Amino acid sequence: MYVPGSSFSSEVIALEQETLQLLVSMHRIVRYLRRTRSAVLHPTQFLALMLIADEQPIRIGEIATRVPCSQPTATTTVAALEEAGLVRREPDPVDGRATAVVLTELGATTVAESGRQAADELTKLLHRLDPDERAHVLQAGELLNRIARDL
Repeated sequence: MYVPGSSFSSEVIALEQETLQLLVSMHRIVRYLRRTRSAVLHPTQFLALMLIADEQPIRIGEIATRVPCSQPTATTTVAALEEAGLVRREPDPVDGRATAVVLTELGATTVAESGRQAADELTKLLHRLDPDERAHVLQAGELLNRIARDL
C-alpha cells in the first residue's frame, strides 16, 4: 500500500493497483458464474466437490488444506455433500484406519454439468472481447491455473 513519503516507486504502486483490479474482476466473474449455476451448492461445497473430483480419493484434512477452510468446515461440507448423495466415504487405500472421500455417480454427473454450465457462461462473457483479447485472457488462465495448482 502506498504511504506518502515512502520510497515506493510509481511502478510498484501501479502494479498494486492492477493486481487489486484483477482480484476484484476475478471475484465479480466468479460471483456471476455462481449465480448462473442451476445447482445450489454453497461455494465451499462447490470447491470441495471439484477438488474431490480432481484428487479422489482424498482425506478430509487434505480438503481443508486445499479448499482452504478449517477442518470442522471441511467435515461439515463433506457431510452435506454425502447427504446430497454426491460423495461417499470409504477406507483410505493407503491407510485403512483412515477414511477418504470419493465422488458418487451423481457427484460425477454434478461436477460435469456444473463445469459445462460455468464454461458456457464464461464463453459468453469472453465473446464480448475481440479475438486477440480473448486469446490473452485464455493465456492468462493457463498461468493462473499454474499458480492455483501450487496453493
